Amino acid sequence: MILTLGAGALSAGAARFSQARAEATPPVVVMGFFVTSIGSGHGGDFGGIAGADRHCQALANAAGGGQRQWRAYLSTDGSDGRPAENARDRIGLGPWANARGQLIARNLEELHETARTLSQISLSERKDRNNIAAAYALDEHGNPLSPARRHAVLTGSRADGTAFAVGRGQTCRNWTSHAASDAVRLGHPDRTGGGQDPESWNSAETGSGCGETDLAAGGSDALLYCFARR
Repeated sequence: MILTLGAGALSAGAARFSQARAEATPPVVVMGFFVTSIGSGHGGDFGGIAGADRHCQALANAAGGGQRQWRAYLSTDGSDGRPAENARDRIGLGPWANARGQLIARNLEELHETARTLSQISLSERKDRNNIAAAYALDEHGNPLSPARRHAVLTGSRADGTAFAVGRGQTCRNWTSHAASDAVRLGHPDRTGGGQDPESWNSAETGSGCGETDLAAGGSDALLYCFARR
């Protein structure tokens, strides 16, 4: 006996097959976060925050991530009549994954410490619930960071991702200085080391000096966190 299926039955069967196939296929995770593999070559001087954004974008482009808009995770001081700029306001809403597709954070709340400083709480109580740590804080090619010279990343930010008060001077003069007399706030992607909040990924310590040599003495290659804004 030959069974004949109507067009409706065939369409329903095809729809179920397509749905099952889609559910069985893992979603493609696009890179939305990396630590730069190289610095500016001039310490904390990127030619301003726009130059830092260009640095992130150029590295992302070279690594195949140029279809997205990239921003440096940096804050600026309010100076010269300009308002301060908060790092957290520059990077979009998430989610973000690293170059290997590993989730970093789903949103800004997961990304940031918003209540107490990390020095006041245990690791298990940490308010930021992101996955920034030595195994996840990869460069744009998916390579882990060298602990010797890449222990501290430039941020100029407080733990909640906002700028410091005017006059604190922790942004290498808004990312235009490589002078030894200027200071910069650093984060620890490996969650270890010295400083005020050594386990903080974005606000662990204040480095003295914005030159290449100054930063290297503190375990930094003047690297940046880069996030895809969209």
